[in-house]
Amino acid sequence: MCWIKDVKFKGGLVPAVIQDYKTDEVVMVAYMNKQALKKTIETKKCYYYSRSRKKLWLKGETSGHIQKVKSIFIDCDMDCVLIKVQQVGGACHTGYRSCFFRKAAGSSLKTVGKKVFDPKKVY
Repeated sequence: MCWIKDVKFKGGLVPAVIQDYKTDEVVMVAYMNKQALKKTIETKKCYYYSRSRKKLWLKGETSGHIQKVKSIFIDCDMDCVLIKVQQVGGACHTGYRSCFFRKAAGSSLKTVGKKVFDPKKVY
């Protein structure tokens, strides 16, 4: 894991783009600190840093909707990570498989995703 020392954590964080490893669908974007990236590599489950709660968290720790890491890519500037995962259940806390379930349609937004779970029953 010696390459982690070369990652440029701005303000202690690096953006992480999370994709489904089979479909390349972007399921979410989050932030990782060095500890989250290390734990993600070690456990092969995605960990993130919550800016609002100011703490490390495991994706799926409450919902059970974990992300199993299949591969990790680092961009050319070493300041963004792309993680391909097997998404178990939904990635979005609102119940959708992807956080990107709305599509811009002119001056409005159209829901194009389908809910895969009821957040009231999970959280």
